[in-house]
Amino acid sequence: MDLDAIDFFRSDELLDDPYPYFEALREECPVRREPHHDVVLVTGYDECVAIYNDYEVWSSATAVTGPFPGFPVPLEGDDVSEIIEAHRDELPMADQLPCFDPPVHTDHRSLLSRLITPKRLKENEEFMWRLADRQLDTFLSTGRCEYIGQYASPFALLVIADLLGVPEEDHPNFANAMLHTGAIGSTERDSMTHRPLQYLYEQFTRYVEERRREPRDDVLTGLATATFPDGSMPEVIDAVRVASNLFAAGQETTVRLLSSALKLLAEEPELQDMLRKERDRIPNFIEEALRMESPVKGDFRLSRVPTTVGGVAIPAGTTVMLLNAAANRDPRKYSDPQAFKPDRPEARTHISFGRGIHTCPGAPLARAEARVSIERLFDRTSEVHIDVEKHGPPGARRYRYVPTYILRGLTHLNVEFTPLTPS
Repeated sequence: MDLDAIDFFRSDELLDDPYPYFEALREECPVRREPHHDVVLVTGYDECVAIYNDYEVWSSATAVTGPFPGFPVPLEGDDVSEIIEAHRDELPMADQLPCFDPPVHTDHRSLLSRLITPKRLKENEEFMWRLADRQLDTFLSTGRCEYIGQYASPFALLVIADLLGVPEEDHPNFANAMLHTGAIGSTERDSMTHRPLQYLYEQFTRYVEERRREPRDDVLTGLATATFPDGSMPEVIDAVRVASNLFAAGQETTVRLLSSALKLLAEEPELQDMLRKERDRIPNFIEEALRMESPVKGDFRLSRVPTTVGGVAIPAGTTVMLLNAAANRDPRKYSDPQAFKPDRPEARTHISFGRGIHTCPGAPLARAEARVSIERLFDRTSEVHIDVEKHGPPGARRYRYVPTYILRGLTHLNVEFTPLTPS
């Protein structure tokens, strides 16, 4: 494999199976610069974790955009921290939580503690069980479905809407606005709109302003009245950004997890049978599914000062991509990393939800959504398998993956199943 000939960010040839490329990169060096966009690709587990945990050296200003469109001004000198702070607001997605650095990130992250509480998660899970049945009812009698469009996407969207307290009468409008958006990091476009979450901003601005004028006993009032750690009241837009980011990010990544987990089950009848009989194994199965197919291929970081990672010198102003999907298969961390082992004891050490201060706040939510979805599908079917007519026979499957260098997931997953007759 000629690594320098491959443009990871533009090439469609890596969409179906990027893992041989990741493995070849890591074998040459876990920290390697690619020549097309001057990005250092980090494929080693320990190296990724070290960068995630060092927010003083590494800025998250370009966490989502990376090299596209690039930083608005040259990053020159041995300490580019002041340049980053002076121009970070000019970057796409600059107003979103993943792109914040402390202390701004610390303040805004604290607002999430008012949303994702143990009590609220418990209430939300109770809603999940009801919603799973409601969504399954829309197609179960047919014996087949396109799982992403008919279950995963609407399920994930309505779960996060419930968590945030979006009124049920507004759910259809949210679905219409959010189920047809393009994936971040698409290879089919060169840049992103500066505010791609405009619809969410407008809706949550209305909610927050209404709840501040007339507080109610609901979740949105908790969001509207949440304060920063120092007791100060955030601007309306600050609360709106937190809610909008959680809504959009929680939906997209969870859909990828739900579909990749079901694909594994539908492809492996013995594994499916085991989990049907031994439900207590489902949580670890989900962790191994996350390790094998990270919904987010990677995140970007920008070095503030010269540093060294894995023995490789990194100048100030360098863009690195932490390839979670590669690190999760690092043989220095995992034995036989290419094999799926549902009982792998260290499966939960994966970095599919990131690590450090930017660890995905919706991770508990995603895990619960996957567990509930699998259990209710098992409860209401006797078997699930891949639709041969749509995806081809075993050994010659045809799957398509979303055309993006950031996300990893199927565009469609057609399955057939045998519904159980209600007793």
